[in-house]
Amino acid sequence: MGFSEDIAKLSEQVRKRVDLVMGEEATKMALIQPFLSVLGYDVFNPTEVMPEYVADFADKKRSGQFKKVDYALAINGTIVIIVEAKARGQKAEAHDGQLSLYFNGLLKTKVAIVTNGTDYRFFTELRDKNYMDKEPFFSFNVLKYDSKEIENLKLFHRDYFDATAIGSQAEEMVHVKGMTHLVGNLLRSPSENFVRFLVTELGKAPLSDEVQGKSKNKVFEKFEPIVKKSIQSSLLELMTRSLSQEMTQAVEISKDSNALLEAGDTEELPEPEDSKIITTEEEIKAYEKIKAIAETSTGFDLEVQCKDTINYFGLNLGKTNWWFMRLYLSSQKKSFVTRIFIDEAQSLAPGFEVQDLSSSLGDATSKVIISDIGDLDKLAPLILRCYELEAAKH
Repeated sequence: MGFSEDIAKLSEQVRKRVDLVMGEEATKMALIQPFLSVLGYDVFNPTEVMPEYVADFADKKRSGQFKKVDYALAINGTIVIIVEAKARGQKAEAHDGQLSLYFNGLLKTKVAIVTNGTDYRFFTELRDKNYMDKEPFFSFNVLKYDSKEIENLKLFHRDYFDATAIGSQAEEMVHVKGMTHLVGNLLRSPSENFVRFLVTELGKAPLSDEVQGKSKNKVFEKFEPIVKKSIQSSLLELMTRSLSQEMTQAVEISKDSNALLEAGDTEELPEPEDSKIITTEEEIKAYEKIKAIAETSTGFDLEVQCKDTINYFGLNLGKTNWWFMRLYLSSQKKSFVTRIFIDEAQSLAPGFEVQDLSSSLGDATSKVIISDIGDLDKLAPLILRCYELEAAKH
């Protein structure tokens, strides 16, 4: 089972339990620890998940007990994440000073989490090094999430944890969020400075004497409604162009599953519009194998379709950009590429050569070398994972 499926299973589990959970301790046991398990941490290993963690620099409370954090998560003896738990129903927004104290004191710890069992807020040190930010850079609701948030959450999985990568991603998230908010506000209600900027840019082309002679305030009054109208027109044009491109992709030359099955072993294949594209019998058999493997999925039932090209034979879920495998079945060398990360692909393809493509072939991330299409049966777990990962997005 892949990470997306693990989160989906956890989400359903939390949905059933959440109304029955009362208090902080019950929240930890019923909601938070299962979440930590899905992130790959062994909650029963005290060297990896340390509940009620006390650092050597911890202060004492008035009662004489040391202040502590609810959980410290360690990888190979180094604490990488600290967690503050709140009872289900409480807001997971604010954190107390103790979490900041531990974050600032544990110099190798770069992630802090505040959670109430359903909402998880992730903090790091973007503003000042070794000082925990006051605002989270990422939030995840286990009951309501999208595929992009799943990919972001995977950064914190024990098997993929990389403090440097998390720092870079956190910075990008904050900048994108801030700029999106800024651009959204400007589009909804253009500021005077924004209007003046556009008018200035427009001024590079000849303007009427009437406009050029107006005061700044009158220019703003005149152009504010014009700017709003132009923004609406621009957004409409972008949407129309996007829909047009999607429709164009949908009518590209494609051989659906029925056409391929009807072609069979003895009938002549329909002649493609592009005479350079020749769908081989080997590609048809490979398609049938992959489709049969995908049909064993218990969680998804999207139909596997295909598109032959000059360079490869692609398997998709109804749209060409919803692909999950691309086959390269030349007579000399046979392989296929996937969107599965190299580590996971290798674990699902024991005994096969798997190459990393993450930096060389767009959104393809791994390549598996095969001797013939008979190897596809041996690679059923990997193929099923490819199918379900893409299906989960749609």
